[in-house]
Amino acid sequence: MTERTTILQEVGQAFRENGLTAAITALVGGSLAIAATVTRKAFTNEAMLERLDRELHLERERTDKQRADDRKADADRLERIETDIRAMRDATFEAFQRGRTD
Repeated sequence: MTERTTILQEVGQAFRENGLTAAITALVGGSLAIAATVTRKAFTNEAMLERLDRELHLERERTDKQRADDRKADADRLERIETDIRAMRDATFEAFQRGRTD
């Protein structure tokens, strides 16, 4: 297993081994590495948020389409029920009309 060290430990070791120039180089290099990590993390989070936004948008569209289909099916069913009720009313009306002429 590799041993992980902090930036300050690396800077201190570079200063002891190679002097001030190496310590400054290690500090700048470590700072750039941290900046790169933070930037990568930020872009990764941004990409994840964009993907989640797209998925949410697609899910909303799917839900809206399903609701529209359900409303259409309910309207069609209601229309058939109303047609059946009118037909029964007309049949009942005709039966009563025939019954009164007798």
